[in-house]
Amino acid sequence: MLKPLLASLTMAAALLAAPVFAQDLTPNGTWVDQWGTTFTFELCGDGTQLCGVLNDIQGESRTEENLAFVDEQVVAADQVAPNQWEGQIALNGGTATAKVEMIDENTLTITGCQFIICNSIEYVRA
Repeated sequence: MLKPLLASLTMAAALLAAPVFAQDLTPNGTWVDQWGTTFTFELCGDGTQLCGVLNDIQGESRTEENLAFVDEQVVAADQVAPNQWEGQIALNGGTATAKVEMIDENTLTITGCQFIICNSIEYVRA
């Protein structure tokens, strides 16, 4: 009787000690902004990193520099909290720091910062 109890307590202690991020929401899928720019996001690496491929770009961001990134992975980010990732995004011929945050099951925001200028765009699940 004591052995099963000790085994249960040992397993519970191991689970509490392991760093685990809640995966309440999944960013996997295609996302579109108000102008028609689309990304496909998926969890990658060990399952906590986020990879994003630019599918199409529309609006003022549809420049020759940015069109070169279509069909390329442009977002690489590490999970920093439940439903939040921070990393890099290819932007305007260079890179910027990026924060991707899932607001709810069908809404996420991407915030890109170059130097001290930041811009956030909301995307909805396509």
